[in-house]
Amino acid sequence: MLNASKPSKKKGRLLNIHFGLTPLISLVAGILILVMPKLLNYIVAFYLIAIGLIGLLGIHQLRLG
Repeated sequence: MLNASKPSKKKGRLLNIHFGLTPLISLVAGILILVMPKLLNYIVAFYLIAIGLIGLLGIHQLRLG
C-alpha cells in the first residue's frame, strides 16, 4: 500500500507548466492579425471555427505541456 503522507524525495524543483489550446489559438490569431491585417476575415473565421470545434468535441480539456 502507498503512504500518501510522505513527500517524495526529489532534488530540485519541478516546474509544471500547462498550455491550454484555446489561449494558444487566440495568441496566434492576434499575432497574425497584427502582422497581416488584410487576412483579418480569414483569421477570425478560422478562430471561430476552431473554438467552436474545441467546445463541441470537448478538446478544451486537452493540455499541452
